[in-house]
Amino acid sequence: MFIQPECQWKQEKGSAMHQWIKQKENPRPNDVDIIIYGALLSYASDPSKKAQYPTAFRKVWPSFQSYNLDEQVDLRSLAVVDVGDVAIQPTDRMLSESAIEAAAENLSTAYPKSFTCLLGGDHTVTGCSLRGIKNAFPQERIGIIQIDTHLDARNQEEIGLAMDSPIQKLIAAGTVEGRHIYNVGLHGFFNSPEMIQYAKEQGIHMITLKQMRRDGIQLTIREMLRQLMYQVDRIYVSVDLDALDITFAPDVPAATPGGLTAYELFDILKLIGENEGVRHIDFVYADPKEGDLRPETVKMGVTAFLQWLTGIKLDHRNRLTTKTKALIR
Repeated sequence: MFIQPECQWKQEKGSAMHQWIKQKENPRPNDVDIIIYGALLSYASDPSKKAQYPTAFRKVWPSFQSYNLDEQVDLRSLAVVDVGDVAIQPTDRMLSESAIEAAAENLSTAYPKSFTCLLGGDHTVTGCSLRGIKNAFPQERIGIIQIDTHLDARNQEEIGLAMDSPIQKLIAAGTVEGRHIYNVGLHGFFNSPEMIQYAKEQGIHMITLKQMRRDGIQLTIREMLRQLMYQVDRIYVSVDLDALDITFAPDVPAATPGGLTAYELFDILKLIGENEGVRHIDFVYADPKEGDLRPETVKMGVTAFLQWLTGIKLDHRNRLTTKTKALIR
């Protein structure tokens, strides 16, 4: 189901990412807080081309330390394990999608108490992952926070397989309900009137970037999470890196002017990490059509991932502090 990643690091003690994140195929459930896995399904129309980001993500680990100076936390107390990449079929996209779905289901079943982080690839992997999670927990309601410039709710028959539209497919299949989807970061001239109308009909919550900046990012995200926690059993976050302004994500094919700043994305992900109801996350579309990923785009994605971990660490610390105070009383 999983193959060893192209980039592997020798396991040794230290505070750099490649030293404290473990790379292991079958870790014991009690030894894992967060699971990382990759899906090499690419946006490119060439079926033989693999997504670059999962490998590039791992290659820059030595550049990052475990300590978040801004928040005064060390992430090494979190047990983060990289289990490798899903074994996909380069010449058969449908088989590849099925493999990603099966991998997500397997991880959700084998590690029910762990957070999962999927690295893509194009946005197809989000739909595959969510279907797998739903297979593992068929009775649970799943909510989606989609950080994206686009609604990704286009008619599948019109766009074909090369540019998948996972939200429309998930709703049509009954995997999620539109009213349990919150799209954050919408702006500008990048969604058709038909898509907007479809989103309204399905009850999708559309939170524009202008609205979020006006009301305050922290207030908006906290209120969104509060609402979702009452509505669903678990929350899935999809981070489409085209939500970033094009100056911060030069290799993301659909990045646009006027998107999120790096600081705004980092702040959002820290807040999301602080909410235990968010069990799954993916990072997609750092996947140029041509050429290689530039270091600035890769490092942007890695920092975003570490901000999410920072939120998880802060939540753990706050829970421990609350428990300790209760015992003292």
